[in-house]
Amino acid sequence: MARTVAEIAKHFKWRGPIGCGIPAVVQQGRVRTAANISKSWIGVDGAALLKKATKCDLALINDADAAGYAEMHFGAGRGQPGVVLVVTLGTGIGTALFSNGHLVPNTELGHIEIHDVEAEALAADRIRSGEDLSWKKWAKRVDKYLDYVQRYLWPDLVIIGGGVSKKSEKFLPRLSVRTKVVPAKLENEAGIVGAALAYEHAKRHASEKRWLD
Repeated sequence: MARTVAEIAKHFKWRGPIGCGIPAVVQQGRVRTAANISKSWIGVDGAALLKKATKCDLALINDADAAGYAEMHFGAGRGQPGVVLVVTLGTGIGTALFSNGHLVPNTELGHIEIHDVEAEALAADRIRSGEDLSWKKWAKRVDKYLDYVQRYLWPDLVIIGGGVSKKSEKFLPRLSVRTKVVPAKLENEAGIVGAALAYEHAKRHASEKRWLD
């Protein structure tokens, strides 16, 4: 994967900073989980690995957190106070939690259990297509998942992202969860935009840390 990222940077003759999203918990650049990628990533300093491969300054972030950044800055969450939860429905279920615009990183709420089954094994878009579920049946599963999340967090707004957000009219009207639910405005491009924002955030955070030190 590092070689592929390096080839992309080389193709575009890119020498500037890079923001990269990955479907895993990331702490200070190090990968801690691997639900939907190779387990060999666990424990790897992914930021350092990709930085060495690309020879570019780089920030690594959980992919759902990246999508959340984009929606909060430019999309459906822009200017929204209180608690906002961005849920990406795709291969798995990713989540990004914000409180008054501030990210609570690595929430990984797609792995909560509903009747002893991980939520993403019930309600991810991959499951909908793999089991050939009707939109009505799948919406019931998504609704149940969001109801569980609502009980834990009581968000003021839920934003549904991922590729399936392009078809939000097929399932959002079927939801009955009390929290307001809207589709992501940046749809499946949110992760790309958010990864770039993540680099700027990491740079600013490092600067603030040096000042505090």
